[in-house]
Amino acid sequence: MLIKKLKALGAGLCMVLLAGCSTVSLDEPHGLCAPGSASASPRSGDYACPEPAPAPSYVPPAREVEPAPVQTAPILLPGQEPVANAGSAPAARGAGPVRVALLLPMNSATLGAAAEAVRAGFMASVERDGTGMTVDLVSTGDGTTDALTAYADAARSHDVIVGPLARPAVSALVAGGNITRPTVALNHPEPRGNLPRGMLVVGLSIEDEARQAAEWAAREHPQGRVLILTGNAPWAQRAASAFEARWNELGHTGQRFSVPSADGRVDQAAMADLKARLDVDPPELLFAALDVVELRQVRAQTGSAIPLYAGSAGNPGRASGVAMSELNGLRLVDVPWLVRPDHRAVMVYPRPLELEQPLTMNRLYALGIDAFLVARELALRPGGPFVIDGVTGRLEVDPNGPRLQRREAMAIYRDGNFDPVEAGP
Repeated sequence: MLIKKLKALGAGLCMVLLAGCSTVSLDEPHGLCAPGSASASPRSGDYACPEPAPAPSYVPPAREVEPAPVQTAPILLPGQEPVANAGSAPAARGAGPVRVALLLPMNSATLGAAAEAVRAGFMASVERDGTGMTVDLVSTGDGTTDALTAYADAARSHDVIVGPLARPAVSALVAGGNITRPTVALNHPEPRGNLPRGMLVVGLSIEDEARQAAEWAAREHPQGRVLILTGNAPWAQRAASAFEARWNELGHTGQRFSVPSADGRVDQAAMADLKARLDVDPPELLFAALDVVELRQVRAQTGSAIPLYAGSAGNPGRASGVAMSELNGLRLVDVPWLVRPDHRAVMVYPRPLELEQPLTMNRLYALGIDAFLVARELALRPGGPFVIDGVTGRLEVDPNGPRLQRREAMAIYRDGNFDPVEAGP
């Protein structure tokens, strides 16, 4: 009888009374992985449960220990000061990846295609450079109220917000001033001016291109007189004004000449006046605030003797087998993604699958790539300035602004290709 009792006791000591998964989900800091959780839909940043380790011969009684809350380090823009006990801090969670919200009008009938181009570029950048970060896509519609509500919701659970994309939504966000997270806006507000604390604008700008073209032209023609050719579209008027203002700041003089068009056709009376003016009193250079269709017509009738500068609207593209000889010699300011495809910063990212998509969509794809790189720098270098050699240009965050400055690529068009021009001082 005694031997039987000893055998039973030994068997009891060899039993394993406790086993299970001890991996903690980063999104749910206090929750353990449950059996069968591998069948649940994973989210970016979640880890799968590993196979259970062999159980020890002895397991002490389990104790419930409430872990101290852990948060990611605060992310500040240059010039920002940390705020103690900020009521808008994200909910406590386990130390893990930085959470980024990408706010785009994916449900918009008018901006859906543009939003998809930005999303594709953003995720291509995440795929290559996104270690330690997770991204949640926040889809909105056309309405400004919808975008603002989505922004407020995303700010409660994310570290960095990228968006909105639509100018009215960005303008409303700036006017409200309720920036509770570092925010990378994808468009410029209207009117421009001082941005609220915590916001950077990474959107492309025809005005910035025009100013850069003026600086380039001034370096090449230090004593030059310019004639500014202006289309009748609102964007053309803004580009012409930006060029003219910067040209005057640099101590130069110039005049405007209107080149109206309708249905893609330049007014022939205006063209005759332009040719006569160029014959009688030719300027040293031209700046064209025209699209490529208008520009080809003008250049075909005026010739290529006078140096011509333009922003991205004048880019004829690189269509296979198509060389627009009338634009040879055109000095162009545009994103490296389009005019410097062999640049080391450009070559590392995949091209969109639709190779023949419009140049505008290519620029938005490139914008998405750089938007993530900016968000990443905000996370890696909180409170400090940084420079990015990006696919939309050289991006520099001024620590005294803070604001983001972009220098796009400069190139000369020749027979369907672009010859790069190195930036001056």
